[in-house]
Amino acid sequence: MNVKNPKTATHEQMVMTVSKNSMLVNIGLSIIKVLAGLIAHSTAMISDGIHSASDVFSTVVVMIGYKLSTKESDEDHPYGHERLECVAALLLAMILFLTGLGIGYSGYQKILLWETTLVAPGTLALVAAIISILVKEGMYWYTRRTALIVNSGAMMADAWHHRSDALSSVGSLVGILGARMGYPICDPLASLIICIFILKAAFDIAKDAILKMTDVACDKETVSKIEHIVLGCDGVLAVDSLQTRLFGAKIYIDVEIAAAANITLAEAHEIAENVHNTIERSFEHAKHCMVHVNPYLD
Repeated sequence: MNVKNPKTATHEQMVMTVSKNSMLVNIGLSIIKVLAGLIAHSTAMISDGIHSASDVFSTVVVMIGYKLSTKESDEDHPYGHERLECVAALLLAMILFLTGLGIGYSGYQKILLWETTLVAPGTLALVAAIISILVKEGMYWYTRRTALIVNSGAMMADAWHHRSDALSSVGSLVGILGARMGYPICDPLASLIICIFILKAAFDIAKDAILKMTDVACDKETVSKIEHIVLGCDGVLAVDSLQTRLFGAKIYIDVEIAAAANITLAEAHEIAENVHNTIERSFEHAKHCMVHVNPYLD
């Protein structure tokens, strides 16, 4: 029977705790902002509230995706399920993209009818915008910290949902202030600005997920660190080849090392095993390291 790695179990618990807290915050904020927008006649604040509500669904996707990605390998998935988290991130990007389009279209319609429909927002909308900026920026840093610890692309995407919501609220604040100063069209214009922020975040999230699903290599700094560690292992005279690829949040490493040509097969195996174990100890997110030994040629 497969037993889940204690570190994986701890990470999963962290993700679930942060996600549940995010849901509670987003539900509360979305209710406050939509009500404030309706009472204070602010299109931008209503749009902002809808954005917060969409984040609730995004967090649910994160929870499901991370849960599935941490399942142990099985007969049908011998390499594990890590890429399912990338699928979750793509779903998040799609939700965010559609939300952005909806908000942008709503603002566009209000602009077309601005002479007959626009009303300067009340003070309550300003208060709601300021509260949203402070809370959502705090949630961004809270979620981002956990995403870095567990190396979760989907959770980092959720963190950026919080940041984009904070930026949306900044746009709402500017639009509401402009509208209260005698320029009511600023309010729906702010909705268009919010739309741009959201679409940009959706694009970045989707791009990151697609790269991780297409075996993209690690960054140059990580590759350089791996090479330095390999060269520091006993018996390794050179690194002939080093290839890396991302598999969801994990890393696969294939390295060819050069060792003295006159050593025994047992000695070559010992050197390779030492390199393998050293790399997997040094890189927490290394899923597997394959080591091939070549004879060193002067």
